[in-house]
Parts: sequence; C-alpha cells; structure tokens
Amino acid sequence: MAYEIEEVRISQEIFYYLLENHELREETEQVLYRAYTEQETVQNLVKSQGEVAGSTIERYGNVIYLIPREENNFLGFSKAQLKSVLCKSNATDRDYYLSQFVILTLLVEFFDGQGSSSKTREYIRVGELQNCISGRLKEGAESTEEQQEEDGIAFSDILQAYEALRSDERGSRARTTKEGFLHQILTFLQKQGLIEYVEQDEMIKTTRKLDNFMDWNLLNQNNYQRIRKVLGVAENE
Repeated sequence: MAYEIEEVRISQEIFYYLLENHELREETEQVLYRAYTEQETVQNLVKSQGEVAGSTIERYGNVIYLIPREENNFLGFSKAQLKSVLCKSNATDRDYYLSQFVILTLLVEFFDGQGSSSKTREYIRVGELQNCISGRLKEGAESTEEQQEEDGIAFSDILQAYEALRSDERGSRARTTKEGFLHQILTFLQKQGLIEYVEQDEMIKTTRKLDNFMDWNLLNQNNYQRIRKVLGVAENE
C-alpha cells in the first residue's frame, strides 16, 4: 500500500512525540491526536512503527499510550534495572520477586476487575498496604508445596526476604527496612505516572493513566483471575 509523504511525516511526528512523552493527550496535542484518531492510514503507520520498536500503541479514552512489550529493555525496564532501582544493594532474586509481589498486591487492593470500572477504592494508607502484603505472604507460605508450585511462586522464599527487612516505626527510608523498601517502590511508581504518593499523609492514590490501563488492558478476566490466583486470593473473598 502506497502512503502519501504527508501521512508518513505526521505518523513519524506522532511516534517521536510518544517516544519523548510515552503518552499523547487530546487536550494538549489536539492536532496530533486528531490525525491519529481520524486518519486510518496515519494510525496504521504509527502502530507499525510501534511494532518495529517492540511496543504497542493503544488509545484508552482520550489518551494514546506507547506501551513497551515485556521483553523491551530499551523503552522499558530489564529485571536487572528494576532490581537496582527497587531493591537494596546486592539484592537477590527473592528481593526482586518481593518487589513485584508488592506491586501486584497494590493493584489487587485498588482494582477488582468487575463492572464497568474495575476500581473499587480511591486511596489506601501505607500502613494498610503493608499489612496486606504481610498477610498475603503468610497465607501463601502456609499453603501446600503443591499449590505453590502450581501458582509458580515460592511464597516461603519471598516471605523470608520480607522478614529479613528490619521494621522501623520512625519511617526510615533505608531499603533494608520494610518502610524504606515500600517507599522506594511507591516513589518509582509515582515517577512512572501510575500513582500519587502523598508522603506526609502516608496515602496512595492511583492516577488516570493507571486506571485507564487497568480497565482497558490488564484486567480482562483471564489476566485478573491469574493475578488473584498468584496472590492466593480466595474466590469468595
């Protein structure tokens, strides 16, 4: 299929904008947004460039997002990079999986995957989240070895990594403490535009970006039930 030079040029401008900003909002870039949504050829070209770059281009509501695929370490994060950012120095795989468990727990506490919107609450306190993490890890560790293997996650190992972190009621930011470990993860998620972390009130809120992504992409029923199974959430909870 032959494309007009102007169509190619505008598609490249849109894709470059997405590379710089990771999202394109209608209210801030109306011309580019309308070109993408109203011209099928331009949209196809942008999506094609996303494919080449190991990413997908998705529109949720009035925002267009550039979403790196899981294996995309150039536009996204590698396991080693995440371990360095989220965990203490000389962190093991157990520490890394603990950080991912914390993020999954946060998602499940905010979203239930049901109804027209999956979001079930507006905020959660840091202390409540910490209790949820501890509770789910202990419940998982008490399950049978067969169930742990079926879930693909060794709760006992992750629980050991969590319990190895000191507890500091003074709110230490050291990554060797439970409070500091959690603080590092929340700060990272805030930098990615996924949550609002109000430190002085110890309050966590989700952003519209995360809400849209969860409603339109992640929380189809297959993905949602998989996450609940990994976390050991009972069906009748």
